[in-house]
Amino acid sequence: MQDRIRISCSRQNLQQVRDFVRDFLLAGKRSEVIVNQVVLAVDEVVANFIIHANEEDSSQFLDLILVLVNHRLEIEIEDHGSNLFLPRGATPTPDLREYIRQGRRGGMGMALVSRIMDRVEFFERNSHTICHLTKELA
Repeated sequence: MQDRIRISCSRQNLQQVRDFVRDFLLAGKRSEVIVNQVVLAVDEVVANFIIHANEEDSSQFLDLILVLVNHRLEIEIEDHGSNLFLPRGATPTPDLREYIRQGRRGGMGMALVSRIMDRVEFFERNSHTICHLTKELA
């Protein structure tokens, strides 16, 4: 099973992405818990591309490809913007108490994505940033 979608880099398209991922996984008869986790992870990565890599420039676009083979979900998010957005290294688990104490906002998303998904990889292909997410679905 495979599907794809292209969106412009606008926050207004995040709901479309969430619906796309949800519909794809529900068509594969996945549990609501798994569906919600994967939707959250994809939403976070796409939001980071839209906001941080493309500064919400709606003339730029992202391609999302979802592939489900047996019990393995592969997600590829390709950023067609002119800036490479390559987070480096493992995302540390933040100290939640310290975040709350400091009143910090943000910076937790990729740590959450790393906990939800089995693999999170960022790399460059043809001068575009690619995020590849993998999850084994039991």
